[in-house]
Amino acid sequence: MLIGVPKEIKDQEFRVAVVPAGVQELVARGHKVLVQSGAGDGIGIDDSAYERVGAAIAPRAREVWERADLIVKVKEPLESEWPMIRRGQVLFTYFHFASSRELTEAMLSTGAVCIAYETVTDVHGTLPLLTPMSEIAGRLSVQQGAKYLEKINGGRGTLLGGVPGVKPARVMILGGGIVGTNAAKIAAGMGAQVTILDVNLDRLRYLDDIMPANCMTLYSNEFNIQDQLPMVDVVIGAVLRTGARAPRLMKRDYLRLLPRGAVLVDVAIDQGGCFETSRPTTHSHPIYEEEGIIHYCVTNMPGAVARSSTFALTNATLPYLLKIVGSGFPGCCRNDLHLRNGLNMAFGKVVYPAVAEDFALPLHAVEEVLAQ
Repeated sequence: MLIGVPKEIKDQEFRVAVVPAGVQELVARGHKVLVQSGAGDGIGIDDSAYERVGAAIAPRAREVWERADLIVKVKEPLESEWPMIRRGQVLFTYFHFASSRELTEAMLSTGAVCIAYETVTDVHGTLPLLTPMSEIAGRLSVQQGAKYLEKINGGRGTLLGGVPGVKPARVMILGGGIVGTNAAKIAAGMGAQVTILDVNLDRLRYLDDIMPANCMTLYSNEFNIQDQLPMVDVVIGAVLRTGARAPRLMKRDYLRLLPRGAVLVDVAIDQGGCFETSRPTTHSHPIYEEEGIIHYCVTNMPGAVARSSTFALTNATLPYLLKIVGSGFPGCCRNDLHLRNGLNMAFGKVVYPAVAEDFALPLHAVEEVLAQ
């Protein structure tokens, strides 16, 4: 099989989907790898590093897309890439379809086979390809919240950890999963007063046991969210519904309860965002203001630490990539339930229930597309 690795073109996106160690594994199994020239430049991996382990280098993206049986990426295909995708071509990347009807309809029209990192599962019932980026995004969310809380960046001018004689900032985290837990660790470690809200009492009990004294838990409902907001400096949105649109936990009216200059960091923006006033932003233009509140809604947060993110992601994705190329499509989805859970659409048909539900599209049985 010929595996294509195009250079990412999303704003300030320097991650790459396969590192040389992964290429070496693929080549050793008899596969061919075609890497676009410069794909790894942003994290210090030059073309020669790929060539040394057996990859071929293509000067242009179009050559990669036209020749490859399988395209492996980091982020969803952007509009300029859509015309290069062909029917039956397998794409393995983050799609986050629930955040974009336009992307969903575009991929349906191509007839491509779309296996989404974010819905692949494992034997523990978790999302192994989402986890490493959730860990990074959770940690980054606190750094960004602290930065934009600074007066020079439009915030309240509050130091997250405070100093002796001055109260620390208060951080409210909506969601106690991977993102929320990592955000809480960093915020608490910096000395902030942290409150984690979640609807899962077992999860709250667990977090209450492992978190330090400056981190408390609270059951998530509208009353408790609104009750906390007047005292909060940073709100981190960290909720997830696998493959589906994120719930809107904060209405526009809630912003008026926050102190002016407070910061919202919406890590759920890849799945549509969990604040009513959220809209996607980029690393080049990361923030905007609504109702006197700073919003940070960058859709590829881990791209800010591209080198760390690349190695964390490829450590997780390579075993699944090897399964895909080993059995091909549809064999990989027949043989592996967890890759089957990653299949969102194929040959112009949606097979993932949450995507069909979010956009009122017909839902087809997985067996139907595997039989084609």
